[in-house]
Amino acid sequence: MPSTPTVSRLKLVATVAYLLVWPVLQLWLAGDWRWVEGWLFGLWFVALSATCITWLYRKDPALLAERYRKPGTGGEPRADTLLVYGMLVGFLVWIVLPPLDARRFGWTARLPLWLEAFGGVLLLAAAFLLFRSFTDNPFLSPLVRIQTERKQRVVSTGVYAFVRHPMYLGASLMFVGGPLLLGSAWGVLVGLGLVLLVVLRIGVEEKLLARELEGYEAYRDKVRYRLVPGVW
Repeated sequence: MPSTPTVSRLKLVATVAYLLVWPVLQLWLAGDWRWVEGWLFGLWFVALSATCITWLYRKDPALLAERYRKPGTGGEPRADTLLVYGMLVGFLVWIVLPPLDARRFGWTARLPLWLEAFGGVLLLAAAFLLFRSFTDNPFLSPLVRIQTERKQRVVSTGVYAFVRHPMYLGASLMFVGGPLLLGSAWGVLVGLGLVLLVVLRIGVEEKLLARELEGYEAYRDKVRYRLVPGVW
C-alpha cells in the first residue's frame, strides 16, 4: 500500500512562524499596539488556523499534505491557476489595507460599532464553516483538480448537505467580516473583490467536477445552491 503523504517539519515550523507574524504585522501597520479590534481579529485568525492544522495533522495528514500543494502542480485548469494567484495578491492587500485605513491614516470614516459587531458575528460563522469543511471533506484541495490517486468521491454530508461550496462561503464571510470588525470601508471593498474571485472560481470548479467526478451531477441536482443557501 502507498504511504500516507505527510508534511515536513520545516513546513510546519514555517506555518507557525506565519501564524505568529501575521497579527503582529497588522498591529505594526496600524501603529497602535492597543488596537482592540486588531487583537481580536488576530487572535481569531491564529486560533482558527491552529485548530484546523492541528486537527488535520492528527486526524487527516493526507489532506494536510494536499493543502500544501502549490498552484500549477495538480494539473488544474490554467484559469484556476490564474485565479489562485489573483486571490493571493488580493489576500495580501486585504491583510495590509485595513490597519492602514482604519487606524494609522484614517482614510475612511470609522464604521458604526454595530457594523463592527456584525463583522464579528460573520467571523464566528466563517470559523464554523471553514472548520467543518475540513472535517467533513477529506478531499478539500486548494487546487481545482480530481484526486484520482486518493480515490476522490463526492461528499454530500455535514455542511455539504446544505451548500455545495461551504468552504468558499466561510472564506467569503471572512473576507467581509474581517474588515467590518476592523472598521475599514476600503478593506470591505477589497473583501468583496475577493468574493467575486471566489464566484469565478466556483464556475471553473463546477465545470471540472461535473465533467470528471462521478456522481457530482446527481449531487448538484440534490443540493441546488452553490454558495448561499436559498440565493445562489
